Order: sequence, then structure tokens, then C-alpha cells
Amino acid sequence: MSDNPLQRLRQLGQQVWLDDIRRGLFKSGELARLIADDGLAGLTSNPAIFAKAISDTDDYHTDIKAAPPTLTTEALYEQLAIADIQSAADAFASTYRQTNAETGYVSLEVSPHLALDTEGTIAAASRLWRAVDRPNVMIKIPGTREGLPAIRKTIASGINVNVTLIFSVARYREVLEAFLAGLADRKLTGESINKIASVASFFISRIDTLVDERLEQRIAAGHAGAASLRGTAGVASAGSAMQAYRDRIAKPDWQQLARAGARPQRLLWASSSTKNPAYSDVKYVEALIAADTVNTMPPETLAAYRDHGKPELRIDESVSTAPQVIAGLAQHDIDLEEVAAQLEAEGVRKFSDPYDRLLAVIDKVRR
Repeated sequence: MSDNPLQRLRQLGQQVWLDDIRRGLFKSGELARLIADDGLAGLTSNPAIFAKAISDTDDYHTDIKAAPPTLTTEALYEQLAIADIQSAADAFASTYRQTNAETGYVSLEVSPHLALDTEGTIAAASRLWRAVDRPNVMIKIPGTREGLPAIRKTIASGINVNVTLIFSVARYREVLEAFLAGLADRKLTGESINKIASVASFFISRIDTLVDERLEQRIAAGHAGAASLRGTAGVASAGSAMQAYRDRIAKPDWQQLARAGARPQRLLWASSSTKNPAYSDVKYVEALIAADTVNTMPPETLAAYRDHGKPELRIDESVSTAPQVIAGLAQHDIDLEEVAAQLEAEGVRKFSDPYDRLLAVIDKVRR
């Protein structure tokens, strides 16, 4: 048994993915070391991560300056991102093969400006999938209401999908239904469904950040018991999502798809870094350890867990306490569905703004 807590998570059935991408990962051999030493099983990216990589280093300057002037800035960004995603996918190729396509996935997101554009999302997902041309890539599609039909259509066309920006259990259920409908649509056409992979990225710590702000207002107003609910909403939401997943895969229609070779859409715990310094820096890893799930961690959370993580299957505790926590929040007039709606709107903006800044940085380098 490994002494590395990250390797222990893998032995407990949870995949660890890195929430980061930059060319230095490949050039330095750091990604290869993370795969070998920590059992890293995948990688996620988003526009904010690419913005930081391109802004903070000169690794991309040569390619940017060499681009033909007729190439749009957005098309140039996609070229840079696709090259990095291909390098990352190649780094995980042996992991993908050795686990029979269970692990080893790398995610690339469609433009955040398409979050409310169904047809635009479908077209972009198809284009990026063809451009990257790797079987162990997932295209990230926001789990907005407009994203739901895009998820169904994209899955039906045989594209792996990472559904991102999920903040509520109600929306998660809709995402899961869109995934299942996409598989059923594809099965009806006679196409194989046994290699289609998908994850549903449920964002955790941002829920606590917003709910804790509201709890502080209740505490200041003298609400008894509000203080004990600090830092509980995110894990409770995740526990409720896990119960929803368990309930859904127990139903006959899923069992029929599974017999045809379908793989389940795994829950992925995103936004797992701790935002509040009063909480443990591995809070959202420890509480959500579960088999057949993924936790995607930024580098600082990965390092913290390697240093002092205590792996143990704890998801059942999070599942069992979730109803009590949610009922307690409701007593203080905190509705998690309303919280999720605000976070979704903010999430779209938080990815769109860095994306626009990223394009501006690329323009500046070109000039």
C-alpha cells in the first residue's frame, strides 16, 4: 500500500485530475512525474487557466508572433490551446490504454461566450473534437439550461463531454438525463456507446463562499444556530448529488444502457480548493472521497493533499448528513437552488472575462 495519500485515493477508486495546464508541465517533465509518482489520472483546463499560462510566461510568444495576420485572435488562441491539449492527451495515452479508457482524460472547454447558445455550443464542440483528434479528450460544455440540449446532441454524436459549472442538485439531475438521452439516441442509430466517456463537474467551494456570506448576515441579525452551518453547504450539495446519482443508475433504463456497454457519467468534484483560510486546505478532498468519482485539484491543493491528506471513504457520511444541513439552511431562508442560479450566472462571467483578457494579451504579443 502506497504512503502517498494521492495514490491511496486511486486505490480507493477515486481519480485525481490536475486543474491546470501550461507548456512548462510538458517541457520540464513535471506532468510525467505527477502521473508516475502521484497516480494522476487526468487534467482539466478552462479559459482562466489558459489566460494565466499565456500571460505569465513567454512559452507561447514564438507561436503567437509566427501566426499569419489573417488568423483571428480567437482562432489563434484555439490553435495554442489545442496544441497543449494534444500534448497533455498524449502524456495520458498510456494511462488511457492501460485502464481500458476508464481514466486518462484531458478536457478542453468551448468558448464561454457560447454558454447560452445551444447551436453554437454544438458546432464548437464538434469542431474542437475533430481538431484535437484524441480519443482521451473531453469537450467541456457549461451545464446551463441552454447547454442541456447541446450535451445530449454531443453525446449522441460520439463525443466525450465534461459538463462544467454545475452548482445545484436539480441542474445535476437534468445534466444526467441529457447524458442518458444522448446515449439512448446514439444506441437507436446502431452506433456503439461503449467508449463514450463523460463527467459532471459539480462545483463545491464556491457554494460555501456565497452561503457563508449569507450566514454571516443571519448571525449578525441574531439567528440562533446559523453559525454552526458555516462551511457545510458545499459538501451537503455534493452529498445530495451523489444520492441522486445512486438513485438514477439503479433504474431499469440505465441498467439497459449499461448492458449495452454504456459507462456511467462520473461525478467530478470541481472547485475543490479551499477559499476560506479558516477551513482545512484539503476540506473538499477529504469529505468527498468516493469510488467511481473524480476530484480535480489545482496544484496547491494537490501538493497539500500529498503532504497531509488522510484518505478514507467518507462520501456516505456526506450523503447521510446532507438532508439535515439543507433543512437547516432553509430555516435561515437560504435556498440552495437560488444560490446555484446566482453562482451559475457569476460562473459564466468569471470564465468569459478571463477569456476576453486572454484574447487581449494575445493581441498585445502579436503587436
